[in-house]
Amino acid sequence: MQFHGSHILSVEQFGLTDLSVLFQNAAKLEPVARGELACNVLDGALLGNLFFEPSTRTRMSFDAAFCRLGGRVCDTTGFQFSSMAKGESNHDASRVISGYVDIMVVRHPQMGSVKEFADASLVPVINAGDGPGEHPSQALLDLYTMLKELKRDLTTINGLRVAMVGDLRFGRTVHSLAKLLSLFKGIHFHLVSPAELRMPADIVDFLRARGHTVKETTDLIAGVANCEVIYATRIQEERFESVDEAQRFKGSYAINRAFFDHYCDPKAILMHPLPRDNRSESCELNNDLNNHSQLAIFRQTDNGIVVRMAMFALVMGMQDQIDASLRPVGFKKKLIAV
Repeated sequence: MQFHGSHILSVEQFGLTDLSVLFQNAAKLEPVARGELACNVLDGALLGNLFFEPSTRTRMSFDAAFCRLGGRVCDTTGFQFSSMAKGESNHDASRVISGYVDIMVVRHPQMGSVKEFADASLVPVINAGDGPGEHPSQALLDLYTMLKELKRDLTTINGLRVAMVGDLRFGRTVHSLAKLLSLFKGIHFHLVSPAELRMPADIVDFLRARGHTVKETTDLIAGVANCEVIYATRIQEERFESVDEAQRFKGSYAINRAFFDHYCDPKAILMHPLPRDNRSESCELNNDLNNHSQLAIFRQTDNGIVVRMAMFALVMGMQDQIDASLRPVGFKKKLIAV
């Protein structure tokens, strides 16, 4: 794909060469994300961060990524704080705001809505989640995490055995990740969910048409067996017609330390797009796994910063200036041991 000046709306825009370019730039920016070096390639640039749906990690991750590159952020959260509460259309909101900023990141609860923003925008738009549709930057950081955790690269991930567990119907992260992994060869997908929350049939058909193995099951023990990656998801209760309906599925596929030790490959990587539901009746990845070496969820969120930094640099055409822009920092970040 042509990164510079492009919208990023779906993982289907990416090929293997694009992933290589993105991840090479992400790796280069890791010291900047950790606060060890500074980089100001986006000095003077302004990000419009538009989140019309609740978010903590994704919104702050995009904020932090842009600021780490020297840019500034204008943001809005929720319909009640925007003119959309007055009936403004996606088209009008996008056309106006794109006149204020240099790039936009948009999250919206309705599938296809971010494309409406992109169609009206004067600047590039990055999809940060459109309802049950896609979440491309999450899938990209997930793949980056898998490569690092498994100590592989884009040429050696063929044949990966990955279990996707939980709400596969409404979970946009697994929709995007499945499509992204389809770029490789011979991936073994174990799709573990209640029958009512199965992966959409069009995605399953897409994976099989690409020559991948797809096993659908309601049995967690059978589903995670021999998998190298176990990707858990929470029940997307905000997508259900009622809280009671969602409640039926809470805790259906909780994984704790005892389950992992007994049923999973000891080298399997545990992932989750977060937020995980920490309430006792849910807890997809139990709190007793918090210090487990195979729990990658916090390294996963850290990787989100570098991948999103690389996306910004590429889409704004500044990647060639990264090396020249790197410099020491005055403030040294000191981490507290936990």
